[in-house]
Amino acid sequence: MGCTRRSLHWVFKIGNRKKTIDFLKDLLGMKVLRHEEFSEGCDAACNGPYDGKWSKTMIGYGPEQNHFVLELTYNYGIGSYTKGNDFMGIHINSKDIFKKINKDMEKNDCIKIDSPDGYSFYIHDENQGNDPVRGVSLATTDLDKAKQFWNGLLGLDVISENEKELRMAYSDSQAFVHFVKSESVNHAQAYGRIAFALPIEELKPLEAKAKDAGYTILTPFITLSTPGKADVSVVIFADPDGHEICFVGEAGFSELSQVDDTADDLLSNAMSMDKSDEWFAKKGKSKSQK
Repeated sequence: MGCTRRSLHWVFKIGNRKKTIDFLKDLLGMKVLRHEEFSEGCDAACNGPYDGKWSKTMIGYGPEQNHFVLELTYNYGIGSYTKGNDFMGIHINSKDIFKKINKDMEKNDCIKIDSPDGYSFYIHDENQGNDPVRGVSLATTDLDKAKQFWNGLLGLDVISENEKELRMAYSDSQAFVHFVKSESVNHAQAYGRIAFALPIEELKPLEAKAKDAGYTILTPFITLSTPGKADVSVVIFADPDGHEICFVGEAGFSELSQVDDTADDLLSNAMSMDKSDEWFAKKGKSKSQK
């Protein structure tokens, strides 16, 4: 089953767009792949439960066809989001990046750094292969239930497991999902979302299978349109711990997710035109804290 499905990206809500972009580009060496601006909220809550103007920036080490990338959602007027313990970190393998940030010459083989919005990145002193981004770590209250959902329902293969951790992926070459046993899982307001692609003919059957098993469907099958680009069909699930999982139809997404050579310029223009910080400062106010 895994051969027909693949990991795509992790979604972050960010409050400081410029600092986050500088962190990912200048420190971690990622590239802007696509950028889009929206005047109203997404029907699939891509930007969270917010209705106003927002932007989406895809950033990573290469095209989403063969890289696991990051989706940055920026809601204008929101300066920060309360974080829980649900998201534990993105894992990156790169000897060059490790050497770049290991200024204190620590002797361990992994360094943890946080983005300007407080999201953790683990930089491993290992060869990067085709894609430096190796996976994401999440908290779970029950490893057995996580395995039943992600392996039993979604079809990810178990790579390794013990009484404290569980690691799964659709193949060794794809980004893994790593679960760590925790007493509780708090998603707060900064909760993210992981996305996978699969053949569109598998989308509705997977939704039906999840319903029959009693799992939560956050967004039933829906087709989203982007003006001038391909339509994409999605279903969004929640696992037993409330982690959001978005499955998209492969054909439409493959067309939609082509790298845009003008993405960096589009993002730069959007940031230069974003006067929200100045507006709030003039009014003696600060951006909303969620």
